[in-house]
Amino acid sequence: MPLTPEQQAEIAAQQAQTAPTRRATVPALEEILYTALPVLDHGFVRVVDYMGDDGAVVQAARVSYGRGTRRLREDAGLIRYLMRHRHTTPFEMCEIKYHVKLPIFVARQWIRHRTANVNEYSARYSVLDREFYIPTPAELASQSASNHQGRGTELGAAEAARVLEILKADSGQAYDHYEEMLNERADGGIVDPGRQGVARELARMNLPLNTYTQWYWKIDLLNLLHFLSLRADAHAQYEIRVYAEAMLETVRRWVPETYAAFLDYRLKGAELSAQAVDVLCRRLKGEAVTQETSGLSAREWRELAERFEL
Repeated sequence: MPLTPEQQAEIAAQQAQTAPTRRATVPALEEILYTALPVLDHGFVRVVDYMGDDGAVVQAARVSYGRGTRRLREDAGLIRYLMRHRHTTPFEMCEIKYHVKLPIFVARQWIRHRTANVNEYSARYSVLDREFYIPTPAELASQSASNHQGRGTELGAAEAARVLEILKADSGQAYDHYEEMLNERADGGIVDPGRQGVARELARMNLPLNTYTQWYWKIDLLNLLHFLSLRADAHAQYEIRVYAEAMLETVRRWVPETYAAFLDYRLKGAELSAQAVDVLCRRLKGEAVTQETSGLSAREWRELAERFEL
């Protein structure tokens, strides 16, 4: 578990606290509140706060004073209607805040989603821990021949072992030099009492992108679902996808009706172009459509064929 005894004690203290409230709470999410869900080799995701639930989405859509007397089935139907027809503003009424520990290169992908409030650990003020993401051999692959930003076939055992050897050696050496430049260790110790170290804001530039960082990330439900639709997709990079999958579990606990609708209409659904709809209609009528007669590019045809097993 990638937590220090101090962090575990802090989490236990937070979980032990209770307070009376009139706001909506969700028992299933309360069960894992503050709990660090492990991701990768040293990372985690944990929910530290949230506002609203499925009822808040329904309430916003109906602009009502309370939950009313409608049955849960009717609420679920309304949520599915909102998701299906992209009536999105009611989903903005819920918010959630995460504490995430992740490699820097994953954070740089993640920060492209500019719809959240973010506060990251600062290496200008503090010394980063000696923790690096080292992938498993199964995640080491060659460059994809058909996708310029993806992976191809898995590396052979000998080549994978060499890559891991390089990653571990380079990460360790970079951190040794980081400590040497700082003349300071993460535990507050001094490397050499006889000399002065470089400023933290300068020493940090030598660290590799697989160094772990941490941040607090707060977002509304609508934008969280957009993030997950992209990053929990099978085509997303593995290292960010596993974070998205851990967050999907928190959404399932938090807003189960919204989660179910999201799976059906977004994550496991399909958005089709007019040409793709035309191809499917023609196929259903028995026409032998090919890529050349479909009006689709080769890549669009391949994606459609894979999605619908044509």
